[in-house]
Amino acid sequence: MKKIQTPLTDEVIESLRAGDQVLLTGIVYTARDAAHKRFMEALDRGEELPIPIKGQVIYYVGPAPAKPGMPIGSAGPTTSGRMDPYAPRLIELGLKGMIGKGPRKEPVIEAMKKYKAVYFTAVGGAGAIIARSIKSSKVVAYEDLGPEAVRELYVEDLPLIVSIDAWGGDLHKEGPSKYRRE
Repeated sequence: MKKIQTPLTDEVIESLRAGDQVLLTGIVYTARDAAHKRFMEALDRGEELPIPIKGQVIYYVGPAPAKPGMPIGSAGPTTSGRMDPYAPRLIELGLKGMIGKGPRKEPVIEAMKKYKAVYFTAVGGAGAIIARSIKSSKVVAYEDLGPEAVRELYVEDLPLIVSIDAWGGDLHKEGPSKYRRE
């Protein structure tokens, strides 16, 4: 188990391999497809993004409302493929990590290899357990999107698996081949 902190550096990214288990601590931003679409529109207009992007991690999640006394409700990952049209551009701008579930398309993987980024999987169906690692949550952009608003989370020891590394290692491709009967 590797302990890593945000913001992520090239050195940290290069040390990770598909299959590594990590505990992530630091600031993580949330964004789903509607927020990503707005990110692209802002960039197309020549505007700054509402969050810092260099070295950062985006978690593809639309958390449930928080119970009294808690910073957040259940926070399980959403399917990452919906962000694939937007991810390469954000990676080129310095995004270093993405958290979600499911495979990624080739343009995303190529951008990860070229610009040194990593894709983490959070265990789907474990949103309540994941929420225990989230120590604070505040909306920082697009409040009108409700649960899909962009949030800044502070996480401590968020358990993740490196699904796709900056070298092109991909558990979504390599994992099944280990168990396939020839």
